[in-house]
Amino acid sequence: MALVPSFLELLQPLAGVMSTPSFTSWVTVLTGWVFARRRTVTGMLLAAGAVGSKHHSAFHRFFATAQWSLDELGLAVFALIQPWLEPGVILLALDDTLARKCGKKVFGAGMHHDPRLSSRRTAITNWGHSWVPLGVLVNFRFAPERWFCLPILFRLYRSRQTVAKHGGGYRTRPELALELLHRLCTRDAKLRFHAVADASYGGQNVLKYLPLNCHLTSRLVMDARLYDAPPPRRRGQSGRPRRRGRRLPTPEQMLQQRARRLTLHIYGRDDRVRIATALARVHAVPWCRLRVVAVEPLTGGRPRQAFYSTDVTLSAEQILVLYARRWAIEQTFQESKTHLGFEEPQGWTRRAVERTAPTGMLLYSLIVLWFAAAGHQTYQPLHRPWYTQKRVPSFADMLTTLRRDSVRGEVLHTPLRGRGRRNLLDTLIHLVQQAA
Repeated sequence: MALVPSFLELLQPLAGVMSTPSFTSWVTVLTGWVFARRRTVTGMLLAAGAVGSKHHSAFHRFFATAQWSLDELGLAVFALIQPWLEPGVILLALDDTLARKCGKKVFGAGMHHDPRLSSRRTAITNWGHSWVPLGVLVNFRFAPERWFCLPILFRLYRSRQTVAKHGGGYRTRPELALELLHRLCTRDAKLRFHAVADASYGGQNVLKYLPLNCHLTSRLVMDARLYDAPPPRRRGQSGRPRRRGRRLPTPEQMLQQRARRLTLHIYGRDDRVRIATALARVHAVPWCRLRVVAVEPLTGGRPRQAFYSTDVTLSAEQILVLYARRWAIEQTFQESKTHLGFEEPQGWTRRAVERTAPTGMLLYSLIVLWFAAAGHQTYQPLHRPWYTQKRVPSFADMLTTLRRDSVRGEVLHTPLRGRGRRNLLDTLIHLVQQAA
């Protein structure tokens, strides 16, 4: 099997990140990843019809020992994303996700919080990998109502217990996220970025060390200590300068005062809310001015919440709409696991673990980019008379379109005479075996 030529053309700018033999192996793996039922290395070789092209251990070595950088590959994918971005600020999304695993010898695996099984009252942990991806938020013309998060950079979080047992330096998830931000933002200091993250990545450890060309929008606790700017120093005044001004109301207290009411279209619905806003500084980072927005939902049943942005030029409505776009990274996690088998690779050495699963999310970004460039022209929605409200192609539709176009090209370019007839029959049998 071979992928459609338009997709292979999209991959060509990435060839400079690795050697020619490695790039050839990578394209074979991606081909198998698109068609495989289970995303193990050998399963992808079977799906790509590449068994016998070279020894299967060569594809295992591609992830475990080959000399190429996942960061450089991700930055090359970012270069492919840039033409699709609107001029101005580049939006980023940060979060973490659990890839469930089994086996005690798998590098980096440990017990982590499982959001799928946990509830607000009961926290449940599961054995697996905790990944911290950084993605770019993009809005395409073929789906103007939806924002896509395209992952580009990744870090594997290892718990304190795992580090104590196997050695190495311990770093928290916010520290890993901050490393990703610096890796991207320092690549080109002329670009301006704005990251959106939940409260786990909005604390002082991230806020203190943000790159100079990156803003952050996140959440605050309702009893956060807020302060005004320190008063100007008087002539002849002794002692060290004050770091904080007068104490300001907490977000909870802000909502006890007069507040505006408005209707916001976020998360696909209209919500009526009360909002109060203020310019303030948090206790731990008094030099950083923030736009703080306290929100009381009047519909929907959600509790009171507080948000902030380091970009004080944004209005309260813009901050809330911007934070709502963070949901795109949750959709990316779900679709990568469901349709691309993000949790299925079985590597257990350090390099194999750190490279294999992220390749699945990079493939997610590449498929969306391909669909935006070429795939939407051949997209054929299924006729579902009971489903009349669907207006935007899902990622499952994009993957199906890539598979269909690739199979169509393979069949149409196979002659029906002589050996070609037998090759066509072999191709159809292979496809049926993969679908079974």
